[in-house]
Amino acid sequence: MRVMTKSALRLLAVPLAVLGLLFGTAAPASAHAALVGSDPAQGSVVKTAPAQVRLTFSEGVLLSRDAIRVLGPDGERAETGDANDGGRGNTTAAVALRPGLGNGTYTVAWKAVSADSHPVAGAFTFSIGAPSKTSVALPAQEVGGGAVGALYDIARYAAYLGFALLVGAAFFIGVCWPDGARTRPMRRLVATGWATMVAATILLLMLRAPYANGGTLGDAFDLGGVRDVLDTRPGAALLSRLLLLAAGAVFIAVLFGSWAKREDPVERQDLAWGLAIGGTVVSVGLAATWAMAEHASVGIQASVAMPVDIVHLLAVAVWLGGLTALLAALWSGQRVERATVQRFSKIAFGAVVTLVVTGVYQSWRQLGSWDALVSTGYGQLLLVKVGLVIVLVELAWLSRRWTARLGEAAVRGRAVAVAQPVAAGRKGAGGAGGGGDASERAGQLARQEAALAKERARKERDGDAERTGLRKSVLAEVAVAVVVLAVTTLLTGTQPGRAAEEGAAQQASAPVAEVPEPLDVRIPFDTGGTDGKGEAEVTMDPGGIAENELHLLVTSPDGRAFDVPEVQISFTLKSKKIGPIPVTLGKVDTGHWSAANVQIPVPGEWTIAVTVRTSDIDQVTRTKVVKIGS
Repeated sequence: MRVMTKSALRLLAVPLAVLGLLFGTAAPASAHAALVGSDPAQGSVVKTAPAQVRLTFSEGVLLSRDAIRVLGPDGERAETGDANDGGRGNTTAAVALRPGLGNGTYTVAWKAVSADSHPVAGAFTFSIGAPSKTSVALPAQEVGGGAVGALYDIARYAAYLGFALLVGAAFFIGVCWPDGARTRPMRRLVATGWATMVAATILLLMLRAPYANGGTLGDAFDLGGVRDVLDTRPGAALLSRLLLLAAGAVFIAVLFGSWAKREDPVERQDLAWGLAIGGTVVSVGLAATWAMAEHASVGIQASVAMPVDIVHLLAVAVWLGGLTALLAALWSGQRVERATVQRFSKIAFGAVVTLVVTGVYQSWRQLGSWDALVSTGYGQLLLVKVGLVIVLVELAWLSRRWTARLGEAAVRGRAVAVAQPVAAGRKGAGGAGGGGDASERAGQLARQEAALAKERARKERDGDAERTGLRKSVLAEVAVAVVVLAVTTLLTGTQPGRAAEEGAAQQASAPVAEVPEPLDVRIPFDTGGTDGKGEAEVTMDPGGIAENELHLLVTSPDGRAFDVPEVQISFTLKSKKIGPIPVTLGKVDTGHWSAANVQIPVPGEWTIAVTVRTSDIDQVTRTKVVKIGS
């Protein structure tokens, strides 16, 4: 184990050093669109109602119907029509607003699909005239979530799994174990990978619209939604994958048909070249359907990242799919030569090196800083994946040790032991002739001999310590590989560290709209006449600029409300020579007057003047300076 650990560390040391260098010189980039600006700005207060709301994203986005909703203080919709692309490479989106919008706080709820195919959503507020209370409960952003999101993620994982089985097992057969094309376990494994990919891709096509738009499972059967999806890049990638899988079906038919049955070495070699070319085209094409529509297709160096992503996916398939094929062969008791295992071991080692190098590059693109490794969900998942890959490397070195101890004699001895009872069964079946009873007895004898042969093969398999050790180590590798594939699936659906940090910085720098505290001012007065003393209490809600509700309450020195013949109030902003602005009051109750929609045009140090008349000749005006607005 000490030797394996040193070997694994040596394998990872250079790429990790390169990773440190890259992180030290990382340039800004993103994947998963982040909202980087808006007009009106988040938390801002505008004097007049804007004609539209415009959003700016860090990368191009795809818009759906109802992509931007603007809700007034009362919860009513304020936009007209659907959101539209504002140009600039699809990085902006806009929606028109109804004319004549009143003052108050408005809520903007948006949803879009990133250029890397993942849905994003958010909400913010702005105010017209002045901030106000709002009855709007922010709409639940269900894009990419719920039952649809869970099923979509399962289908994505199944697609990756099917790709690994299809490409990896076919590669293992064609390069490492040609005789495997004649065995049932290999046929089943490759066919399972192909069928899994087909089913997963169809499911992804059906779920794509409700996944991106926040729909329900029932929306998956909406053919109109499927047609809309086909017009997008993710939809085109899924359709291309289905077409490539159709070509893959032809490849499988030839692999297990003509090529497996061909006995002439020259003819078999000629056919193998055709299979190699066709299989490479299909495999690269299938890998490209992920690269063209996900993280690699956006951000910095996309022209480099996409080929790197294709190589990374192919290396994953060769390693993990080949491991599964080797395990299936060992578990079923098939004759697997030592040279076959050694050949795959060398190829797997190369695949691991490729995975590490391409993985380092991808990590640099998606993270950009060491801090993102621990401060973002993407970075934390990446750390988990790195740990699992280290465990896989350890297990791979264990398998290499068992491979080195395999003996050809054990293989040949078991092959003879299996072949003898089968031959005996055939001889018994041929010697039993004449009549239906004899044929039935011959069939029973053949089945018994086959069962005995299977049991002997199992005992031979379990009695070979080297093969048992190899089988167990490969089983452990496959088990960990399944988890690695699951983490990889989660990573492809998680916002990369760069984009997460960009979004957090945008939210941190955005101003926060604050609803002002209600204004409450008490102004004592004394008119000098009978019952001329008291206090005028002025309250104004929300206490900011633009529309306010004002109340004035006149009370006696003992705190009781009482009526006076006349009361007046006005506002003056001396610094800008505005006013006095009189307010028309309406009687509400004893000693209580009010006014609605009191307009304070600009913020500042306002002088409130209250005039109280308690008789025909007793009157006084008192003032107080208060701050209104920011």
